[in-house]
Amino acid sequence: MGLEIDIAWLTLIMFGSLAILLMAGLPLAFVTGGLGCVFLFVFGDARILNILPSRIFPLMTDYQLSAIPLFIFMASMLERAGIIEELFDMVYKILGSLRGGLAMSTILASTILAAMCGVIGATEVTMGMIALPAMMKRKYDPTIACGSILAGGTLGILIPPSILAILFAVVAQQSVGELFIGAVVPGLLLSGMYILYVGVRCFVNPTLGPALSIEEQVDTKEKLRLLGNMAAPLILVTLVLGVIFAGIATPVEAAGIGTFGAIIVSALHRRLNWANLREASLTTLRVTGMVLWIIFGATLFVGFYVVNGGQAFISETLIATGLGPYGILTVMMVLLVILGMFLDWVGILLLAVPIFIPLMKTLTFDGLFGMPGIAPEEAALWFGVVYMVNMQMSFISPPFGYALFYLKSVAPPEVTMAQIYRASLPFLVLQATGLAICIIFPDVVLWLPRLVYG
Repeated sequence: MGLEIDIAWLTLIMFGSLAILLMAGLPLAFVTGGLGCVFLFVFGDARILNILPSRIFPLMTDYQLSAIPLFIFMASMLERAGIIEELFDMVYKILGSLRGGLAMSTILASTILAAMCGVIGATEVTMGMIALPAMMKRKYDPTIACGSILAGGTLGILIPPSILAILFAVVAQQSVGELFIGAVVPGLLLSGMYILYVGVRCFVNPTLGPALSIEEQVDTKEKLRLLGNMAAPLILVTLVLGVIFAGIATPVEAAGIGTFGAIIVSALHRRLNWANLREASLTTLRVTGMVLWIIFGATLFVGFYVVNGGQAFISETLIATGLGPYGILTVMMVLLVILGMFLDWVGILLLAVPIFIPLMKTLTFDGLFGMPGIAPEEAALWFGVVYMVNMQMSFISPPFGYALFYLKSVAPPEVTMAQIYRASLPFLVLQATGLAICIIFPDVVLWLPRLVYG
């Protein structure tokens, strides 16, 4: 028989010890899993010990999770086929004659890449290596140059086929297809806001992002040739997302099509060889292994907390604040941004979402400022997309946002960390605006799923 403990003290001890061990630099998967086991033995009993296998086994057999390695492999193969470089080359030569054209092409290329990858690190690092030197060479302002890479790179977490959406769907028992479709309009809205911001800033002050010189600009024939080069990967992405949106295939089946298509695209670009296949497979193995270990560890940790009444404790505490549904949602959003400064997205998802989702389903959202509210059956889908928009903010929020360090790792020596921090701030404001739009106007999220699924 385990020791008896009050839930408030258990909350403090569990999350306090989690914070201390993470600050000590230990890996998240082993910290959450290890602490879960320790608390099970100290405060649990034989009955609670049964949650170890009963919580992990359903995840090991969850069909939807098999889309993760397939989409990661597709992204790795396309990256090794040189698609990222060619895509940036195409977009910047088409938009290069505009002021701020290089920064706008970085965001546009990142938006298309988000639909190919669903993984943030690859886009941030590769764009940092290709686009940043190109912009610095042409005397772009570092805040516009770095900001466009930071903001564009984070779109991978939102625009389908997002790995985050697949994991969220599994944890929250949602449809992956609905989440993919719900994220399309907010993703394109944010991308449009970034491009508009860069365009307006550079139009008002041309020194921030000068246009390409006349010698560097290309004619229409060359633009069409570049577009032709990118036809195969663009058709592949359209096919993968098209079969999901049309309801012809599940996301897992679409991921299988994407994986096969990525191998064909590599062959067409003359980059299909054993070395690239091996590297793509190893990358897939590493990333999937990391994600699954974090899933197992965090599931144990949160499972023990929920079984001991943690879910009810947090719900009662938030409701007792008297803030109302939108006030509670705001508190959740702030907590997620704070967590995002210290934890990676997989950890945040598995620690916060199992506690937040049941609470969200009990709240009634009647709409703000006279806008339409959200039907109870649509609340989880709406919250899922709002959560994904929020996660973008956590990636570029100083001081510890992951994307800031991804970019610094490949930036030229003259680009300082302070400049990268400053570059992230205007785009953070844009992301917060996008988040507010999704909360105040829920139809931004729900319109397309209603249209597709009725």
